[in-house]
Amino acid sequence: MQSTIDQLKDLRLTGLLEAWCEQHEQPTYHDLSFDERFALLVEREYLRRQNQRLKRRLKQAHLFIGAALSEVDFQVPRGLHKAQFLEWTQGQWLCQHLHLIMVGPTGVGKTFLACTLADHLCKQGHTVRYFKTAHLITELKFAKADGSFPKFRKHLASFDLVILDEWLRDQLTPNDARELLDFLDDRYRQASCLFASQFPIKEWHQKIQDSTLADAILDRIVHDSLKLTLNGESMRKLTSQLNPKFEDEKNDDSNSKAS
Repeated sequence: MQSTIDQLKDLRLTGLLEAWCEQHEQPTYHDLSFDERFALLVEREYLRRQNQRLKRRLKQAHLFIGAALSEVDFQVPRGLHKAQFLEWTQGQWLCQHLHLIMVGPTGVGKTFLACTLADHLCKQGHTVRYFKTAHLITELKFAKADGSFPKFRKHLASFDLVILDEWLRDQLTPNDARELLDFLDDRYRQASCLFASQFPIKEWHQKIQDSTLADAILDRIVHDSLKLTLNGESMRKLTSQLNPKFEDEKNDDSNSKAS
């Protein structure tokens, strides 16, 4: 047995090894056929590898916040339609290389919803990378300065979805606009982006200092994009512990659980 254990360790089949040892130790499995026991061994190894891939995808995503789909409150009036959002979580729009634009005022939940969507897409097997837009621009400039740009460019191209949060929060200089235009060119109808912005699309052009570059950037985004317009009060305000309404709802939940 020790020789087999060593070989399984060397092959890094730790899930199969754990299941095999479990089968030897627990009489529950002893009346199963060889094929039945072998199927259980393979299933354990398969699930272990699937979980490892998911952990790797989530780690590579660098999501700003951890957010699960079950945490989304669809009852809050903010223009979020449950059926539509759940459809987006299935990822068909990524297969079509479409973009998604989320716009709405500060605090309405754009970052939270983007990260929730990204988390679920990772669980569906897609690869995601989150950036604040200013950080992406900085990374692109650094990569060109230190000679790592070809590697970084290939790295970005490997993701099914790149999230650009705080999109156009600051005006884009011509140099910054060129960096983003090149980035968008690489992904044009090849891979998807998610743009989360405080500003409606009609105001985007004026946020880019060079009008020619503004035309080029918008032309690569708006025609192939799904759109979500959010509105309403800040979620930070609604969920603040100092908000009497939030306290009342929390007490109601506690009372219902106690009963």
